[in-house]
This record gives sequence, structure tokens and C-alpha cells, in this order.
Amino acid sequence: MSDSTFRLLIVPGVTMDKWSRMWSERQPGVALTLVTAEAAEAGSVLTERADAGLVRLPVDPDTFHAIPLYTETTVVVVAREHVLTAADELTIADLADETVLRPLDDVLTWAPANTAGDRPQTTAAAVEWVASEAGVLVVPQSLARLHHRRDVTYRVLTDAPTSSVGLVWPRDGHTDLVEEMIGIVRGRTANSTRGRTEPTPKLPPAKARAGADRRTPPRRRGR
Repeated sequence: MSDSTFRLLIVPGVTMDKWSRMWSERQPGVALTLVTAEAAEAGSVLTERADAGLVRLPVDPDTFHAIPLYTETTVVVVAREHVLTAADELTIADLADETVLRPLDDVLTWAPANTAGDRPQTTAAAVEWVASEAGVLVVPQSLARLHHRRDVTYRVLTDAPTSSVGLVWPRDGHTDLVEEMIGIVRGRTANSTRGRTEPTPKLPPAKARAGADRRTPPRRRGR
């Protein structure tokens, strides 16, 4: 049984497989419990129910510390037979004649002029609308993969707004376990002491120090 638990918030689109394995190897006595929440709820969940989180940035800098980790590729989700699938990559200009769906849980900070008046409640619902050819959807690539279905596909949107993910924790909640998670997501080795208290080096015994302090005078050469 684990001695304690570290609660890590993750939002939709974030994957933890590699980091979870590393945590188990380095902290076998501490269970890593994943707490899931929508991106919009991350702040309140971090304050009330989690020790740290992998969430979408930005966050309130007065309340949380944040370490940016990566920025996602943005894609446009379209019906599988849509004419836009003829290209490998697209630009926002290519969407000028399309209706852009913007769900209420959208994580991109933009509002194109051709946004649909009706907004789906969720990204999952928006993907259903795309499948019915009601419009196209612009999202981070991880969300397109998360809500993948056989009747839709996506293409990279090269000049669209992007979403970044970071490790975030409350300013008054920096602990040794938070520091361990920082090391894992930053790729520090298990033996790294960065960010931890360095052990005080032991001084040599008094006799050894005294012997080290005595210097033998140089031998004078004979003439």
C-alpha cells in the first residue's frame, strides 16, 4: 500500500503514460492519482482537489506557478469527404468560405468572423456537427485525436492560434513531491539534485586537515 498520494490534474488532450511510469519508478511509495477536469475548471480544481496539474496556459500568475512544457499544433477538423482534404496543410484564408464551429469549451483565443451563431456545448458535440457537415472545427491536435471518429479527419492549420500546456501548482503549495514532478516533466535524471537541498559536505578529520595544512619546505639545492 502507498504511503501517500500525489494528485495531478489533467485536462482533455493531455497524456501521462511516460511521466506516470517515471513517477512509479522514482516514487514507488507515493501513488499518482490523476484528477480529470475540463480546461475551464482547472483553476478551481487546482485550488481545491489537486497538488499540481498539466493544464492549458495561461493561468493566473498571482495564484499559480507555471512551467510551460509544449505548444500544440492546431488543426482543422472537417468531414472526411470535404474538399479541404485535398491539401496536406491549410491556412485560415482557406476557411474563408466555411462555417467555423466554436464550442463553449473552446481552448483557442480567437473568434473568426465566419463563426457559426450557434455554439456547440462541447468539443465532442462540435465534432458531431462537423460529421453532419454543419461546419468545420479548429482545435489543438490532441483534441482532434481524442474525439476522432471515422467520418471526420483533420489537416494542420499553419497560421492559426495555438494552445500551450504547462505544469501548474498553487503558489503556496510547493512541496518536495511537486519538485519531483517538475524534474520528471523537465527530463531531469533520477540522480539530479537540481532544485533540491544539497547535502552538506563532510569536513575531513582534524588530523587530515592539519596534515594538509603543513607544507614541507622545498629542499635547497647544493652549489
